[in-house]
Amino acid sequence: MTAIPTPERASGSRLGAGAPLPRAGERSSNGVAPLKGAQSALLQVVLFWAGAILLPLGLVVIVLGWYGAANTAYQYDQLSYLVSGGLLGLGLTFAGGFLYFGAWLARIAEDGRESSKRLADTLLVLADITSRSAALGEQGVDAGALRVVAGDNQTVHRRDCALIAHRQDLHPAGEGLGLVECRVCRP
Repeated sequence: MTAIPTPERASGSRLGAGAPLPRAGERSSNGVAPLKGAQSALLQVVLFWAGAILLPLGLVVIVLGWYGAANTAYQYDQLSYLVSGGLLGLGLTFAGGFLYFGAWLARIAEDGRESSKRLADTLLVLADITSRSAALGEQGVDAGALRVVAGDNQTVHRRDCALIAHRQDLHPAGEGLGLVECRVCRP
């Protein structure tokens, strides 16, 4: 597996300045459950080794059954070798083959999950880039990152803060004393 570098968010991000992009399937502190990954890898290994043991073991049992039936002169001994060696060996061979097939399917599922994670990460980066380019004004300034104050309030917000999006009495925030940063948009 190759590690995909995680780009940083722009200062105009709603998650805060410099917050890294979330990765799909990553364990985070905000309560999002991670995707299953270790269990499928363990299942793949168990299926592979069980198939690797049972398939040749079944072939060996078939050969031993044939050898026993070929080297006895009595019909009732040949029948017991046929049942114990032939049918049991055939069952072990088929079971081993199906377990190999299951290991192959588990590998395909793991590859699909990994490609889905990469696609989700790429879409997150693309969405971030698209939102940043849409927020840029004609002069190349991020209009959403402008610091504003609503009315006579002492709280500084970003222009695109959800708390003040409906307000019409916004004016630019200066470097005045006593201004408090909004806890939602963190300008």
